[in-house]
Amino acid sequence: MIRSFRRIGALGACTVAAAALATAAPATAHDEGDGFEFTLYAKEVPAPGASESGPAPKVGDTFTFADDLYKTKGGAKVGRDGAICAVVRTSGDQSDANCIGTFVLNGGPGGQLTAQALTTFDATNQQPAAFDVAVTGGSGDFKNAHGYIRVTPDGDFERMDFHITTR
Repeated sequence: MIRSFRRIGALGACTVAAAALATAAPATAHDEGDGFEFTLYAKEVPAPGASESGPAPKVGDTFTFADDLYKTKGGAKVGRDGAICAVVRTSGDQSDANCIGTFVLNGGPGGQLTAQALTTFDATNQQPAAFDVAVTGGSGDFKNAHGYIRVTPDGDFERMDFHITTR
């Protein structure tokens, strides 16, 4: 996710609010009776022909990204993700992007989650800060879902801590 925004501009240390699509529930999922807490690790899948350089982003630019998701860093792959983001503001070295995505988990818990965030990117920051993504809805086991996902840069991965309530 971090590398996706670099591709469209010179924001070398950005993070992108993300939504994840997982094809299997992580073994670490904890069912709290009315919600779930679990962690996944995302690693970007580069688009064909993508590069790390390009002009600085401007308002109206859009970009997409996709990741593979793992139960642990370098562990078993449990799915994939994808999102679309639009640059909505720029000022100096900072840009804001509004990102929307969908999470799909199968195999207990199962269903879909949707998520959204407005995230600020700073081209001068080589280590982006953690940020939260709002869970805006769901289906299946995630019917009436709300909560958040804390996204934290973790080397070549991003750690995603899910905090989901379903009542």
